[in-house]
Amino acid sequence: MIKACLIFNNHGKPRLTKFFTYFPEEEQQQIIRETFLLLSKREDSVCNFLEGGKLIGGSDFRLVYRHYATLYFVFCVDSSESELGILDLIQVFVETLDRCFENVCELDLIFHMDKVHYILQEIVMGGMVVETNQTEILTHIEAQQRIEKQEAGVFRAKRMGGAPARALSAAKSIAPNVNLPKLSDLQNLSLSSFKKM
Repeated sequence: MIKACLIFNNHGKPRLTKFFTYFPEEEQQQIIRETFLLLSKREDSVCNFLEGGKLIGGSDFRLVYRHYATLYFVFCVDSSESELGILDLIQVFVETLDRCFENVCELDLIFHMDKVHYILQEIVMGGMVVETNQTEILTHIEAQQRIEKQEAGVFRAKRMGGAPARALSAAKSIAPNVNLPKLSDLQNLSLSSFKKM
């Protein structure tokens, strides 16, 4: 089972943290620091997995990681997971990010955090690997983007068209004896019709 997924930069700043096992906030921060210290001291030529630190579970857990440019992608897994399988999973995750963001960089992770979490949820859910087929993952992401665009269009239409009507009906319910203009008169109103006082 996957216990955590961490992405941090070369300076130890976390760019994504997803814990599939509960840890208090202070302990999570300590795990991130300890993991960074363990990985940052390693040379690029050594193996990409090592025993987990004391905080994350000790010798029963492994840290499996890949270092791409300025980012470390780290998965903490228990002994039931294959280290090579997790390395492949990291590769699928990074390639999917690369396809979604066209040459993914650290800024993409910062400014599109919701999308990065959604991609991770398509791959891993509840600490279990759900999907490794990149085509399937991208299909689900594209479907999600279509839904978001549709909802944004509906929201925009409701916001633009429905707001004046709701405002007038609210005003009428508050003060029923006040003579309010018709909505059609308000829509034809222009700023040039107002005189400066």
